[in-house]
Amino acid sequence: MRILGILMLVLMTSSCYQVERDCSNFRTGTFIWEQESGGKLLKTTFTRTEEFQIETYEGVVDSSRVEWINDCEWRIIPINPKTNADSRAYLFRILNTTEDSYTFEFKQSGREQTYQGTAVKK
Repeated sequence: MRILGILMLVLMTSSCYQVERDCSNFRTGTFIWEQESGGKLLKTTFTRTEEFQIETYEGVVDSSRVEWINDCEWRIIPINPKTNADSRAYLFRILNTTEDSYTFEFKQSGREQTYQGTAVKK
């Protein structure tokens, strides 16, 4: 009986929890994404409009076209890829949001591996 009571309490409190996902605030703007790789903090700054995204990463500027699937999902398609591998689109999906940031997952088109990150709106 005690286990049943604990189980009901867990179910009641977990069913009230809902992940915040207000994606419309993050369709456009300037964002910063920081990630650690090999003990080094890497920073990408990007500005996204409804149609384009311009990224700056380690002093290199890159431009992509944006195709919106819905408010929380979009595709980034490189405009001037240098190699065939660089020409693949990236698929992005917002998992949750806060007032000034969003957590997302992304993968390169045709690949299975998915990555995650958090972008902060400037």
